Amino acid sequence: MLVNKVLEVKSSVMCIDQELLTMSRIGKQPISVPDKVSVSLNGLAVTVKGPKGELNRTLPDGVTISQVDNNIVVSPVNDKRKSRERHGLCRTLVANMIEGVSKGFNRKLEIVGVGSRAQVKGKTLVVSAGYSHPVEVVPPEGITFTVANNTNVTVSGADKELVGNEAAKIRAIRPPEPYKGKGIKYEGERILRKAGKSGKK
Repeated sequence: MLVNKVLEVKSSVMCIDQELLTMSRIGKQPISVPDKVSVSLNGLAVTVKGPKGELNRTLPDGVTISQVDNNIVVSPVNDKRKSRERHGLCRTLVANMIEGVSKGFNRKLEIVGVGSRAQVKGKTLVVSAGYSHPVEVVPPEGITFTVANNTNVTVSGADKELVGNEAAKIRAIRPPEPYKGKGIKYEGERILRKAGKSGKK
């Protein structure tokens, strides 16, 4: 009797695990298409147009994408691991595209340090961060830089991935050091501080 109960419990757990494996809480959620945004699908190629611009992306194999009324639905093609892994990812990629062309994305940075500052010349961001020469950052297409108070830099664009990459490039010019916190950091970023060496008494 005990063996039978153990087998029943194991079989039920396996059924639950299998059900969970085939479902993605993120992937199964439909994506609502807002007004003034159009989505065109050609197989796995997705084109999204909106007030903030136009984005194109080809999704990886393992999923299917379709439009039902005013919603975009992403589904796995089978229960294999590759399809399940890409289900939620592809849904998030498409959702970010739709949000990007409708609202846009921003990434803010702060420049800390005496004499360190930034300014925009034309479209180019010029950063003075303690080097013997200023560093110029030329934005790719679809990215704009704005500076407030000479120390607050905002990277804006419709492509979330591109916005993040450009913000990371700016931060890499002078990453924040752990003793006084000088450098370029993301807004709200917490820098782990170290105690400096104390002099001889």
